[in-house]
Amino acid sequence: MNKPRTILHVDMNAFFASVEQQVNPELRGKPIAVVGGGGRTVITTSSYEARAKGVKTGMAIWEGKRVCPELIIVAGDNRKYSYTSGKINEIFRDFTPEVEAFSIDESWLDVTHSLGIFGSAETIAYRIKARIKHSFGITCSVGIAPNKLLAKLASDMQKPDGLTIIAPEKVAQVLEHMPINVLCGIGRKMVRHLNMMSIYTCGELGRCDEARLTRKFGIVGARLKRMGQGVDESPVIPFGEEDEVKSVGHSRTLDQDIDDPAEIRRFLLQLSEMVGSRARKYNVSGKTIHLYVRYADFFSSWGKQTTLKSYISRSDDIYQAALGILNTVELEQPVRLLGISLSNLQTQSEQLPLFIEERKKLEATKAMDAVNLRFGDMVVTYGSLLPGKENAGSHVIPPSWKPDGIKSVSVK
Repeated sequence: MNKPRTILHVDMNAFFASVEQQVNPELRGKPIAVVGGGGRTVITTSSYEARAKGVKTGMAIWEGKRVCPELIIVAGDNRKYSYTSGKINEIFRDFTPEVEAFSIDESWLDVTHSLGIFGSAETIAYRIKARIKHSFGITCSVGIAPNKLLAKLASDMQKPDGLTIIAPEKVAQVLEHMPINVLCGIGRKMVRHLNMMSIYTCGELGRCDEARLTRKFGIVGARLKRMGQGVDESPVIPFGEEDEVKSVGHSRTLDQDIDDPAEIRRFLLQLSEMVGSRARKYNVSGKTIHLYVRYADFFSSWGKQTTLKSYISRSDDIYQAALGILNTVELEQPVRLLGISLSNLQTQSEQLPLFIEERKKLEATKAMDAVNLRFGDMVVTYGSLLPGKENAGSHVIPPSWKPDGIKSVSVK
């Protein structure tokens, strides 16, 4: 019989805002909102002082100012947050090697095999909280439970600076009247479908006939029933052992809606360089380019892809492929967001190109990558990007972020 697991979920409290308040003491105790670096953006997170005034993640800046006129807007610094998150995950690994970064401000820890060393999960949690507070001056909320699903639920139950334990014998009692939307993995759309089936609480979901759920949701139905019962057998997957990455991509919400073809092409080139740079860093190339466009009304969007005859990783090749897709479409509205991804990947060949011009392009690309790796992204870039160089780069942490960067990339 498998030994019962003990899982911690550590969730940093208002992470971006807390880091900014520690870096700048003048912001402490004040309502602040962290936003992207562009002129038109949404609130990424806000301090608890701002939340008390009604400021919420996802609000436009003007909405935040409306509910909290004294709100202080702070431009986010992704490198600062990535560095801090990486250091915090180093603290976690002092207690167990089984650490899975769920996002830049959340991680799971399997401490099952560490209890004999540290005594109890509660002791580990308090020591982690104390070290983070001492090292960075910020707080976190910790959930302790028999699995990842319940540990994440527990960490959300007391914020900020909380510690919640869901013991195995208390699972049914805790879940009985919990609304289904508290479970990680059940989004708004799923909530609507379940509500239409008169399922509103986790207890009701756990008791629902599995056949009824599978008729409605297919194989997901069985998983939903187990979630309602608080059952989750998924392991904590340490960094480097994750499922292999299937693609490399970037997207950007533009500072303002644009319909100028030249400006759209400039942003496409910028995104192509970001995608190409990452692909080359991980020594992969791909054959499939996907272009995603969201229009100014926010709700209308489309995505198209093309598969090439040969594998590419150079930014200008990615750009030409994306531009080829764009040229097949007549834009219906100004553009709000652009995204490019490279997939259908393989490991890069070390063989030099046959033709001299191709060799020159390869060597120029390697030189540009070397400079940017040493001095920072986009230090050396294409001339057409120079007018907007101060805003170059993504305004958000990419979904693929890990404390030490992407390590595994699938290849054919």
